[in-house]
Amino acid sequence: MRKDHPLRAIRTMVDEVLQALSRQFDRMYASEGRPSIAPEKLLRAQLLQMLYSIRSERLLMEEIDYSILFRWFVGLNLDEEVWDATTFTKNCDRLLEAEVAKLFLAEVVEQARARGLASDEHFTVDGTLLEAWASAKSFQPSKTDPDAQLARKRGKEARLSYSGNLLVENRNGLIVNAMVWEASGTAEREHGADHAGAGSGRPAGHGGRGQEV
Repeated sequence: MRKDHPLRAIRTMVDEVLQALSRQFDRMYASEGRPSIAPEKLLRAQLLQMLYSIRSERLLMEEIDYSILFRWFVGLNLDEEVWDATTFTKNCDRLLEAEVAKLFLAEVVEQARARGLASDEHFTVDGTLLEAWASAKSFQPSKTDPDAQLARKRGKEARLSYSGNLLVENRNGLIVNAMVWEASGTAEREHGADHAGAGSGRPAGHGGRGQEV
């Protein structure tokens, strides 16, 4: 791999974040032992999936299997077997339940602030609809996901959804916070102060039923 490849710098930054989270990992697995996939490798693999827009965990496993670059980034030797997609997904779910993804993002943001790459002054809230895992066959409240609400993007049919919102620092385009709200159609306007407060470290306003992710 060439010395100026972007993944080299990203790997260095990620390793710093993972080192800061090492005690959190130890607490997570103190009672039941380490999982079949180390959390450090899980997070690196998920980061590759986002950076390269890989559509599914199955395709991600295939990419890691034959790519020397991806193996190096994740931390797999050339002769190590790549995990199957089901095992990978289950281990990822375990990390999400422990809010590790949220902690990872927070550490990345603090790293950027320490290097002068993030401002607390100017933000943009960017929202989209996240489709819920629930049935929309009737107009009754969903029993499988009661907080989901019918919403639609322009020109598309209505689906049970949530409002996913990213708080973006305008100077360098860094995502500094992510939150999910009920799909009310006005979530970005109603809860912008809460979002900005959570991302900048300043006191937030009073919002509704949002949840940081």
